[in-house]
Amino acid sequence: MSAPPVGRTAEQAPGIDELLERVRAGYERIGARDAYDAVRAGDALLVDIRYAALRERDGLIPGALVVERNELEWRLDPRGSHRLPEATGHDLRVVVVCDEGYASSLAAESLHRLGLHRATDLVGGFQAWRAAGLPVTAA
Repeated sequence: MSAPPVGRTAEQAPGIDELLERVRAGYERIGARDAYDAVRAGDALLVDIRYAALRERDGLIPGALVVERNELEWRLDPRGSHRLPEATGHDLRVVVVCDEGYASSLAAESLHRLGLHRATDLVGGFQAWRAAGLPVTAA
């Protein structure tokens, strides 16, 4: 376990709920229907960071790029040596999808730190996508 930042005690460090609130204040999140429309219009790249067991259990979003969370920054950094062809530039609008919309918030903030200033995440994650009746296919 790492030490708290200099000048802070462990009691003063933010909890995960506070951290999520701070992170989410730094960008506008997107709902399932708006994400679907943006992807269909060619204005966004949907990136599914759920781990394999969840994709196998619940299915896939057609057209979403699957990038496991531990590889996300390496695959989407437009200047990175391990980037995917879809990582075309810092203006790319990336919509990160996790299972319920928590891990994706932290992932989107990480992409912001890499200069992907249009990165966002899906409110409610894959579960909200499916609940909205949007397309899902078997894994």
